[in-house]
Amino acid sequence: MSEKIKVVTLGCDKNLVDSEIMSGLIHERGYTLVNENREATVIIVNTCGFIDAAKEESVNTILDLAELKQTAKLKALIVSGCLTQRYKEELLQEMPEIDGIVGTGDFHKINDIIDEALEGSKPAYVGSPSFNYELALPRRSAGPRYSAHVKIAEGCDHGCTFCSIPIMRGKFRSRSMESIVAEAGQLAAQGVREISLIAQDSTNYGTDLYDKFMLPELMERLTRVPGVEWVRLHYAYPGFFTDELIDVIANNPKVCKYVDMPLQHSEDSILKRMRRPGRGRDARELIARIRERIPGVALRTSLIVGFPGETEEDFANLKRFVQEIGFDKLGVFTYSQEQDTAASRLPQQISEEVKEARANEIMELQRKISNERNWSRVGQEVDVLLERYDEDNKVFVGRSQYDAPEIDGEVFVSSCAAEVGDIVKVRVTHSFEFDLAGEAIA
Repeated sequence: MSEKIKVVTLGCDKNLVDSEIMSGLIHERGYTLVNENREATVIIVNTCGFIDAAKEESVNTILDLAELKQTAKLKALIVSGCLTQRYKEELLQEMPEIDGIVGTGDFHKINDIIDEALEGSKPAYVGSPSFNYELALPRRSAGPRYSAHVKIAEGCDHGCTFCSIPIMRGKFRSRSMESIVAEAGQLAAQGVREISLIAQDSTNYGTDLYDKFMLPELMERLTRVPGVEWVRLHYAYPGFFTDELIDVIANNPKVCKYVDMPLQHSEDSILKRMRRPGRGRDARELIARIRERIPGVALRTSLIVGFPGETEEDFANLKRFVQEIGFDKLGVFTYSQEQDTAASRLPQQISEEVKEARANEIMELQRKISNERNWSRVGQEVDVLLERYDEDNKVFVGRSQYDAPEIDGEVFVSSCAAEVGDIVKVRVTHSFEFDLAGEAIA
């Protein structure tokens, strides 16, 4: 077949997994996957629709790529993902540049959509957002050969008032343990050393299939897959963080001592309006328990500032919370007033100017904390997964188990006789705001 396909992925790691499945299906059909937009005869944009900034990026990307119909080889522009699932009618009516759309529950039909779009029929496959990841579908990695994300569940049952994920991704549904372990085995056979577990709510894994929290057992089983050296946990919902899970992270040497636990806020009044379970005291107690039982653990969280009704006192208390806890990693979002969510109708909406100022204050505080946390690792020995070689500086660049791919810091490694993809022991000699440097230990 002569068609050349480019898949452009926007948004989160969960979207990336969907793109890799589409790429696998496209490759199986016999189409050629290309890296350059200008070479493509068909481009698929896998969009994010979570917050306003992501929607704006998605729309701008679609419009920019559509220009390739006049300036390059592009014949069909297909849009997939969360934006199409949520705004099917608006996209079809307002963006004639689009030649076909597919939602989050139908992307496994991508080859049919490509064929129909090339025929000029403007297909729209947007049904229920209930894709079944049990299907034995091919997956073609878009990332490094040594690290991969594995989606263990899809959708979400929580009714957080700020969140549109259930609208775009449907109800929470776990994959079977067997299918996850099998996928991990296939990835390891291709050279993957690190498995990052992702879902909208990872800690709830298994409750719908097995009537119990099964994440600890799943993680244990994944560490027994030949070739897998690191298992990393993302998006751990604090309300379901069990003692059994803490024990697995603490005691299994192949489980990264890393906890990514989005808390969103510290103040009870805001958490109540957000409809988040638990209260600020619960988060403090859980964090203390995690740190006591997992020595040296790296804690990452995400926060939302400027939620409707967040007072100056609430924000001051949030800053004190960040200072008190001293998170190793922290991301902050300004509240986005999302259509069809309960929070969008709340009174006391806060101006964008105030939200941005508050976000900047939190990140400035976190920079100082991150610097201090990194300085504390100087002199320690850490295992580092080598990701690339910097020819200019003659050093390897990698990540420790305390840093997740793409979102956290890096480690610069000198005096190293190894290869990209190897895990080496490094003595940390220098720290920076977000990164570390050290020497490989022979």
